[in-house]
Amino acid sequence: MHHPQQASQPFAPAAPAISPAPADHRRLGRELGLFDSSELIGAGLPLWLPDGAIVRAELERFAEEMARATGCRRVYTPVMARRELFERSGHWEKFSEDMFPPMKVGGGELVLRPANCPSHTQVFAQRGRSWRELPLRLSEVGSMFRNELTGTLGGLSRVRQINLDDAHVFCTPAQVVAEVALALRAIASCYDVLGIQIDHFRLSLRGPGGKYAGEDAAWEESEAALRAALDLEGMEYRVAPGEAAFYGPKIDVQVRDAGGREETLSTVQVDRVMPERFGLNYVGEDGAKHVPVMVHRGLLSSMERMVALLVERYDGRLPLWLAPRQLRVLPVSGDSQGQAALEVVRVLEDAGLRAELDDAGTLGARIRRSREERVGVVCVVGQREVDAGTVAVGRVQVPVASLVESLRDAVGRRRARPPVFG
Repeated sequence: MHHPQQASQPFAPAAPAISPAPADHRRLGRELGLFDSSELIGAGLPLWLPDGAIVRAELERFAEEMARATGCRRVYTPVMARRELFERSGHWEKFSEDMFPPMKVGGGELVLRPANCPSHTQVFAQRGRSWRELPLRLSEVGSMFRNELTGTLGGLSRVRQINLDDAHVFCTPAQVVAEVALALRAIASCYDVLGIQIDHFRLSLRGPGGKYAGEDAAWEESEAALRAALDLEGMEYRVAPGEAAFYGPKIDVQVRDAGGREETLSTVQVDRVMPERFGLNYVGEDGAKHVPVMVHRGLLSSMERMVALLVERYDGRLPLWLAPRQLRVLPVSGDSQGQAALEVVRVLEDAGLRAELDDAGTLGARIRRSREERVGVVCVVGQREVDAGTVAVGRVQVPVASLVESLRDAVGRRRARPPVFG
């Protein structure tokens, strides 16, 4: 293997340093061509542009891999359903004002879903279930819809169509603590990869009032299971009465955005209400029918909220595996250098990396443009590099094969920063 040698000129790559000042994902998203909006489409319904679509697709792939690694099986369910589904789940009673109006179709009414969980109950109910199948873990990056007030909408952080990394686990009461603990470990693992620091875990419990469904005993069992899982994982937490979902208590994972504001990303919820309402059951070891417990979990939150947080967290210089523009190759001048640079781009693309050629304008202008556009790694090809079969990354000459190997490793391992050469 060749060792990098010092190059003759100081061509510095765009380093993925975190901005010391708070960034605004709305401004960065438009400047970097990640997302935009259209008056003809409507507020709160962002357009994912090609570069933003790359970021979202990489996050969805990561979410799918984590779901599979934790035993989930992928499903797809419709974005709309009969109004009766949401009346049965309780969403219509609790949230109809925040849902879009029903559409009259074929003598009935269809509603855009405000949550994915009612649909997943119907996957479970598709046939009889045995205790041997449990826990049954179902995952989906599914779209759901909230009729948010126009004045509250902004960028990706508050939208009307939410694409949520969602999973629902149907399990026995004895399996609940282990399933919650598994979800907490998976969340911590995801955040470690993404470079997100957890501020604290919040145990969200019932508050006063009649907005909660279910019996007291069921709530007490669910709360005890969440506490036991947090204790099992050695995670400290704060108690927040009144922040529970209407169907059960939950653990909210609280983080700070670039401006220091606290927000919820991931959640784990224990639900004994919805399985009862939908008449779900499984045959236990005793041969009798039992109602499963439903554990709702989201590892990455919604794609919109996660992208907004990451864009601000990294000031647009996303980790290399997420970066829409991973590499840019700049020839210094001349046809031979341009041809050599184009060949480097082809080699990088064949290796599965996102690479592009930029030969328009002066070299200095192209380097500045690459930095402004948050390109992950900038490579320069001059005559010295053509003769040696290398590229210049910063002040270092790197053989093309070594560049490909190092970058593929960094992307494949989802490292936060590109490799350092020299």
